[in-house]
Amino acid sequence: MITKPKGCHDIYGQEAKKWQYVNKVIDATMEKYNYSYIRTPIFESSEVFHRGMGATSDVVTKETYDFKDRGDRDMTLRPEGTAGVVRSYIENKMYGNMPQPVKLYYNGTMYRYERPQSGRDRELTQFGVELLGSDDPITDAEVISIPVNIYKLLGLKEIKVNINSLGDDESRNNYREALIAYFKPHIHELCEDCQERFVKNPLRILDCKVDKDNPLLQNAPSTLDYLNEESKLRFEKVKEYLLALEVDYVVNPKLVRGLDYYNHTVFEIEAHVEGFGSNNVLGAGGRYNGLVELLGGPSISGVGFASGLGRLIMALDLENINLPIKDEVEIFCMAVSDTEKNYAATLVQSLRMSGFKVDMEYNNRGLKAQFRQADRLNAKYLIILNDQDLANNELKVKNNKTKEEVTLGLDYLLYYLDEALIDEDDDSAFTDNCYADDCQDDHECSCHHDQE
Repeated sequence: MITKPKGCHDIYGQEAKKWQYVNKVIDATMEKYNYSYIRTPIFESSEVFHRGMGATSDVVTKETYDFKDRGDRDMTLRPEGTAGVVRSYIENKMYGNMPQPVKLYYNGTMYRYERPQSGRDRELTQFGVELLGSDDPITDAEVISIPVNIYKLLGLKEIKVNINSLGDDESRNNYREALIAYFKPHIHELCEDCQERFVKNPLRILDCKVDKDNPLLQNAPSTLDYLNEESKLRFEKVKEYLLALEVDYVVNPKLVRGLDYYNHTVFEIEAHVEGFGSNNVLGAGGRYNGLVELLGGPSISGVGFASGLGRLIMALDLENINLPIKDEVEIFCMAVSDTEKNYAATLVQSLRMSGFKVDMEYNNRGLKAQFRQADRLNAKYLIILNDQDLANNELKVKNNKTKEEVTLGLDYLLYYLDEALIDEDDDSAFTDNCYADDCQDDHECSCHHDQE
């Protein structure tokens, strides 16, 4: 039997419906923020990621899927979204032919060769945003607010935003020198990777997963002590804007990001989820004012974040959040004889093209089995065809909940179904649109906070 690759997943059935629902929430939120969708290639020239993400990052040194194509060109499956979006921004000259800043969001698969474990896969899906063309601190705060609001809309609670500042180039260089002086006498007490990072990029030592509990890392100098005045003022403005956007935050001076292109604001967003363990980060990002220029573009500022969709859905499951997913069909069409089936094919197509969600019998089962199938599909209405009714230009429609059945003229069917389903939608409008934080009604509803 052929099986899927290690670290990959088949997403289908009810799980797929969760993914689709979360994607709809993401799309709706991004529309409110006026971000445009962008789709970049799944593989790119290796230089895009190796240069953009930094040669010292763990992703580049250990985790990228690199290969030669048939033209002997070096290619890499994308391990993250930012570098590809920035490449597209430069190549398509978005800095000159689009309103500035350019606000983009993506949602797609990424590939990292790492040891598969809970919440970490070799094929993963990330959604994220990139805001290019503004250095205003308010854009940092806006970008941070986006995943916070998405997580809240989906029902997650106890969301914690950790922020820090790496400062501008001068501040970062000063901090780098301080770290070198601090770690140099003790570097052999750290893992081999950290010893290599010490030479290439000592900031990366602070992001080490092996030595994260080592007192050397716990007591390392803080980035905030090496910020120049301009960087300090900028960080204060970011915090002011976060408060204005009602985003609670905690300053974490030990926070650095695993990719080399970050400067100024960096952040991680956690959710307290039982069963998540110590790695409870759902989304992260920061500012990267030098990345566009590094990849061959003009000197343009940028800020963004990325969030793993798989980890987000795992968090929703662990918190027992019942997403208001519509798992039903509006109409199920039943037929037995060849004449009935021929008419059903035409009728079902017409109903679908008229905007109804319709299914029908495909396996030549009897009516009793078809009724069971309609129940499995949570069908709201049944159309029961028989030759005698069709000869009289009529058919039977049955409300599958109340069991009320009517015989209609064929010309009246669309009008009847339209009115009946509109009435049902009106009755369920509250539960279909209910979010936990917004629900003020005293009556019983099916949103997730009633399941607690």
